[in-house]
Amino acid sequence: MSAQTRLVSFIFILALIWFASCAPPTCYSRSLVLSKEITRALDTIHKSSRTKTCAEFLPKMFLDVHNSCIRSKLRDFLYVTENLPTEYCRKLPRIQLLKRRVQILYSIITRFCYRDLEFSTNDCEALETGNISPRYAEDRLKHLIEDA
Repeated sequence: MSAQTRLVSFIFILALIWFASCAPPTCYSRSLVLSKEITRALDTIHKSSRTKTCAEFLPKMFLDVHNSCIRSKLRDFLYVTENLPTEYCRKLPRIQLLKRRVQILYSIITRFCYRDLEFSTNDCEALETGNISPRYAEDRLKHLIEDA
């Protein structure tokens, strides 16, 4: 194989990879990426010295797009961010960006992807503590014991 053929093949493969990554995000992938961004931003706000005083008013949140309680948790979080006690906290760029991301995720989950997302759990406590319990395995074990 000549060098020119190899070069053309290499460029073709690179173009294929580039076009494959240009696919529009699905509802699921977009909500998954946004939930990770929100969790990361919230963690940064809680750790930063500039926003630590405002972070005391924000609830802890461990987002899981597979949890059906995410809608109410996001709605409650938006209420808290809109009603922060001080004007200083409401105007902080990091808080405003976080609020905007939460609004977008809430909008995606409740409007655009309402019937596309499938929830595998409804453990509301897991969104506050971060402890995700393996409900499926417990339920399955329970059924196996009952059948025996």
